[in-house]
Amino acid sequence: MFIKEAIILAGGLGTRLRSAVPDLPKCMAPVAGRPFLFYVINQLRSQGINRFIFSLGYRSDIILNYLEQEFPTLNYVHCLEDEPLGTGGAIQLAARFCQGITVVVANGDTLYKANLKKAWDRHERSGAECSLLLKPMRDFDRYGVVETDQKDIVSIFREKQFFTEGNINGGLYVLDPVRFLQRGYPQKFSFEKEYLEAHYDQGHFQGIRDDGYFIDIGIPEDFQKAQEDLARKLPSLRELDKQWTILIDRDGVINHEKKNEYVLNWEEFIFYEGVPEALALLSRKLGKIIVITNQRGIGKGLMSLNDLESIHLQMRKKIKEAGGRIDEIYFCTSMDDKDERRKPNPGMAFQAFEEDPGIDPEKTIMIGNKPSDMRFARNAGIFSVFVTTTNPEMPFPHADIDWQFPGLPEVARHLGNLSY
Repeated sequence: MFIKEAIILAGGLGTRLRSAVPDLPKCMAPVAGRPFLFYVINQLRSQGINRFIFSLGYRSDIILNYLEQEFPTLNYVHCLEDEPLGTGGAIQLAARFCQGITVVVANGDTLYKANLKKAWDRHERSGAECSLLLKPMRDFDRYGVVETDQKDIVSIFREKQFFTEGNINGGLYVLDPVRFLQRGYPQKFSFEKEYLEAHYDQGHFQGIRDDGYFIDIGIPEDFQKAQEDLARKLPSLRELDKQWTILIDRDGVINHEKKNEYVLNWEEFIFYEGVPEALALLSRKLGKIIVITNQRGIGKGLMSLNDLESIHLQMRKKIKEAGGRIDEIYFCTSMDDKDERRKPNPGMAFQAFEEDPGIDPEKTIMIGNKPSDMRFARNAGIFSVFVTTTNPEMPFPHADIDWQFPGLPEVARHLGNLSY
């Protein structure tokens, strides 16, 4: 059983960012065109987190409106501080909403791409009450240093000063919420000072070193660095090669979509003109071709899993006869919009990345015909191509769309450097 829920501390005032970001919660500071919270949420989702507890305070209305508009299918709850409770009080308040025996705690103004599955495994084996993710750094004076013994148990916290090297507290924790709540802290307290630093000598805290990407936007200099680091750098489609993967929605991209209905059998499956040949061209050009499709018809009982597999068997056969291929098919039959695998939630993309380590998410493109496909791409951190087969009125340029074409054959011709 892997850890599945996270507390995100999102009540910060952002005092040191006032010159750059007036009157916003710190986590809502715009970075590369999106609130910083967007990156924090989707980084945690990429690590298997599928339930969120937001601990809110200052200008909570802005955050809640953002979540409602941009993450309507995210599985989350929130708690609200009537007054600032300190980091410890905020975590204590949120921990009461935990459903599992372990929770990740993250700061809404810090992006730390640590490997949570490895951290959780080490946390479980150690029996720790709290495990701190430690980021190795060189030549710094902004942070203190956390030292550990030979068993990786936290042995000392060193105050801020200049260090040539050391491991800092990355603000990302794996926590046993029950044991934490049993300590009976007052309503207001500091997690760092009155919990971690006050009790590390009891041997209940594990330090886990992880050299993943780390940025804390708490000061203007790092806020600007985040703008550069997280900016999307579009490649030239004509230069794509075998290192690239494409994820393709099915209905409305490969075959004609039945409006407000489902393709229930092979007789109802009709390729768009030129699509098998387009997939042949893409197969020669690119590394992996994967279909990603919601199939709620099964969840509604309108068709069986065997019906779907029969359609896909015939579809792959016809594509193969044209010289193309489909390497894998992922589908979600759930009726629950908050299911982590149902688009626009990015679970199927993360499943593909985990099952095939050869896929590079930074060299992956989603091709779809619905806004939800484009949000899926953004949530998964990949590029997006919108085809206008069923939604020709979709505006472009659009924040969720990198490229737009009339259909899959035009995408393939462009990638293949062929004239129209």
